[in-house]
Parts: sequence; C-alpha cells; structure tokens
Amino acid sequence: MKTDIALKLDALGHLIAEEIGPDVVSWSVAYDELMLIVERGSIVRVLTYLRDSDALQFAQLMDVCGVDYLGREHRFDVVYNLLSLAHNQRLRVKIEIEEGVPVPSVVSVYSSANWWEREVFDLYGIPFDGHPDLRRILTDYGFEGHPLRKDFPLTGYVEVRYDEEQKRVVYESVSLPQAFRTFDFESPWEGMEQATQTILEAEKR
Repeated sequence: MKTDIALKLDALGHLIAEEIGPDVVSWSVAYDELMLIVERGSIVRVLTYLRDSDALQFAQLMDVCGVDYLGREHRFDVVYNLLSLAHNQRLRVKIEIEEGVPVPSVVSVYSSANWWEREVFDLYGIPFDGHPDLRRILTDYGFEGHPLRKDFPLTGYVEVRYDEEQKRVVYESVSLPQAFRTFDFESPWEGMEQATQTILEAEKR
C-alpha cells in the first residue's frame, strides 16, 4: 500500500508529465522520492517550467552531479536535485548521455549551476554547452583525466611533492612499491586481536 507521500508524488508526476509532454522520457516514485528522466536537449525548458510554474515553484537547485555507468550505451547520467520551499517538496531530474556529448548549461535558469556544472566537468569530463566559464574547479592546473570516472586508476597518473633541492613543487609519474600492491584482506578487528594476543604472550615471558 502506498504512503500518503507516495500518493502525492504520483499526482505530482502525472501533473508534470501532462504539462511537459514528450520532453519527459519517464518518471517514477521510489522510496518516497519522485524522479524524472528527460530528454537532453529539453533540460533548459524543463527546468524553467519547474521553476516558474505556480503549482510547483522548484526555485532552488540544490545540486548537479554526475554518475558513471561504465559499459552502458548512454554512459553518464547528469542529475539535478531541486527544492520547492513553497510546497516543501523535492524533485530529482535526470538526463542520460553518451560520452563526449555536450549537455546544455542551465546557468541561465539557476545561477548556482555555474560551479556545479564545473564540478561535473572536472570530475567526469562531461561538457556543458553554453557555460560561461567551463574550467576545472577541484583538481589542479594541468591535471590529467577525470577522477570520478570508473576507468580512472585509483592511484592516479601523477603525484605532487615539494622538492627540497629545486625548492618548488614537482609533478612525477606515480610509482608504487611492490609492498603496496600486496593486500592480506584482513579486517582491522582481526588484526587487533592478533596484536593483543602477541602483547599478552610477551607479558607472560
């Protein structure tokens, strides 16, 4: 049996789908949350409607984030989390894109999207068409790759350190000693028990 919240979100989903029409690919309610999947090229129009509609008033963009589904035809999701203070409701809007396909910037709809989109570009490499200043925001100048992609190596490509001889910060290719490539997969609790046992045996001597 659906909760009262789920019933209200169902009604909201039907309302939005009827108003927006073909721009909505699908919508669903799960865990008392409403999510819309919309066409990539319609994202500016859809978010403008969600912001300006008197029945909705999703006036705040809380977050824009990326998701990497490596191996899927449309590899990336771009997710927009909206908040309506007027109606005390949240809404998740999502688009699915292929790698390298630009997403229309929504800075003209929500000014806060400026830094959110830069973050998604930096960490996932998703370009935003029409962004006023699309450049990295979290990684360093000259950083290679996009660290939240699932095919990005856990060790990264380069390491940064301060060189005493050169008196400056230097970049070097990552080189891991063999010792760091071997894991015993032992939980810290098991290791603690063995350490305690060793200490007790030493005290008996």
